Amino acid sequence: MVDALRPPPKKHPTRRSPVATPPPAPRSRTGIFFTAYAARGEFRLQKCEACGAVAYPPRDICAKCWSSDLVWTPIAPEGALVAETMLHTSTTPYFRDRLPWRIGAIKLAGDGPVVVAHVHADASDGGDVRVFARTDKSGQGVLYALPEKDTENMADDHALREITCDPKHRRILVTDARTPLGAAMAKAALEAGAAKVFLGVAQKWKPFDGQEALLSLPNTEIAPLDMADADSVTELAASIGSKVDILINTAQFVRPGSAMNRRDLVTARDEMEVNYFGPLRLLQALGPIMRARGADGANSAAAWVNCLSVFALSNRPAFGLTSASQAAALSLSQSARAEFAGSGVKVVNAFHGPLDDEWAQPLPPPKVAPEKLASDVVGALRKGLEDVCSGDIAKDIYERWRENPAVLERELALTNLAD
Repeated sequence: MVDALRPPPKKHPTRRSPVATPPPAPRSRTGIFFTAYAARGEFRLQKCEACGAVAYPPRDICAKCWSSDLVWTPIAPEGALVAETMLHTSTTPYFRDRLPWRIGAIKLAGDGPVVVAHVHADASDGGDVRVFARTDKSGQGVLYALPEKDTENMADDHALREITCDPKHRRILVTDARTPLGAAMAKAALEAGAAKVFLGVAQKWKPFDGQEALLSLPNTEIAPLDMADADSVTELAASIGSKVDILINTAQFVRPGSAMNRRDLVTARDEMEVNYFGPLRLLQALGPIMRARGADGANSAAAWVNCLSVFALSNRPAFGLTSASQAAALSLSQSARAEFAGSGVKVVNAFHGPLDDEWAQPLPPPKVAPEKLASDVVGALRKGLEDVCSGDIAKDIYERWRENPAVLERELALTNLAD
């Protein structure tokens, strides 16, 4: 049985700090497909269209009939632990710092193959397990086996915590706590067991709705932060940069209007200032610090979360310039993911539809409540996902974008004509 995770003690000043030594990474391009699905929480393996055999590990041709017609197919996440071992020594620097480490062979249900997976401490040898795919500290897709039923303190298993970003006992920065979304995110983080939540507040002398309730929350601390001010971001990094384990960017500037309907560039500049240049300043100031702390023990830096409009994927003309700034933010997030790769810090994109706030009031439902988005972000962190959609609109747009981006672009243009 896994012991409950305790709050980390203060660091010993003379002991060596762990370094970011990532796990081994696959070298084949085919393996990247598995990783891309794993990042979204999808467990898929290749299935041969010619003979029906399921391939594992990823390969270019079917081992049974030599056909190259292999299609990535969702796999039932059930199986049995048929063999397991506990590593007590390893030539790989990553595992040497984290031993003992349990691995096993899982016979997947039905005609599924036998796969190699990391194994939870509570999974019984020979018993049924649940298998899921996620990305590890190197950013590569791996399989993990959980016991058939949830157990006490299951999320505290040290190997499971390595591939998730569970907020428990971690310190979290919410970049804009003045908004309903920021307040909801702070509350959700505390409910998930965060040790402390830093509340980013610009112009803290200026009151805002819900201020008293927010400041009354336990284990919170005001962090002066104006993302449009480079000096403010730099001072924040110098003050608390080494304490931030998870950063959740909730700052957004949303205004209606398309490129031709707007008669000035001032609002467009404000959108880019908050939605793109603000995260860029944060990335330049805090990114290197968090990247260096990606292997800093059980409570290391774990995640960089961006709350993005789903219309970053494909422009919504009625909010055309806001969508454009969100698309820039998404591209920046992809750049950040590449720079954090191998450090142990995951970049999480939380796509959402129109939020139920003052700027989305003219829009018809459905809308996303701030509390719902906050809950989905915490859920993604606990599961170790890199992409998550919140709300029916976001899920619909995301799936249509995956299916055919060009068709989605034209559908949104037609929607604009109808409006």
